[in-house]
Amino acid sequence: MLKQLTTFVVAVAVSCTFAAGAQAAPPVYGFVVKNTYPHDPQAFTQGLFYRDGYLYESTGQIGQSTIRKVDLKTGKVVQKADLPADVFGEGSAAVGNTLIGLTWQSQVGYVFDLKTFKLKQQFKYEGEGWGLAGDAKQLYMSDGSAFIRILDPKTMKELRRVQVTAEGQPVPRLNELELVDGELYSNIWGTDYIIRIDPDSGKVLGLIDLTGLLPADARGTKAIDAVLNGIAWDEKGKRLFVTGKLWPKLFEIELVPRLRR
Repeated sequence: MLKQLTTFVVAVAVSCTFAAGAQAAPPVYGFVVKNTYPHDPQAFTQGLFYRDGYLYESTGQIGQSTIRKVDLKTGKVVQKADLPADVFGEGSAAVGNTLIGLTWQSQVGYVFDLKTFKLKQQFKYEGEGWGLAGDAKQLYMSDGSAFIRILDPKTMKELRRVQVTAEGQPVPRLNELELVDGELYSNIWGTDYIIRIDPDSGKVLGLIDLTGLLPADARGTKAIDAVLNGIAWDEKGKRLFVTGKLWPKLFEIELVPRLRR
């Protein structure tokens, strides 16, 4: 039997429980650290993705929001563009040769040339912008709720929404997103958990417990804000990278299934 495990504990005390003996309970994964890399401890990481040997990162905070191209091995920022000083940058994703970025409460997104970081256009959306992931076919956008918005990457228009559920219960506080081998990975804001989601049905396929990856005492004086946030997938190399807001390190990890009891 699977021991009762409370998995998602967020600021509003919302939780989702994998109950003992529950039918088809999603599997739980731990991790092994394969490599550790430097990460800018001043970067309030909002979005992260990997492309052609580099990490691309979007950062938040009013007056400090940026998009960046980062050397993986050194953590050095090799290219950067500032967002307008009055917006709070959020998630980002690549579509073809463009970088698309969200903002938190300004209800505006930006489309940049991926090579030059030159602004190509802006677009509007309702509500808040949190995480973003996608491909040439569609974009997946989170807004802090249990819903994922599906967007047309050409027009940025919303096509539909999918509710994310575990054991039939909605899972709120979906944040940074990444597509990994056909699954959608999402940070649960304020926790050390990532969930694996079927992007078509919204059902949770698994839970990744990253407790202890970077202990609280290693997150600096702003540990309360230095939460896990940032998932990047190297499709060619099959490498999974994770980091957090204001974290001094970025980790390459391998998932390890946990035995059920």
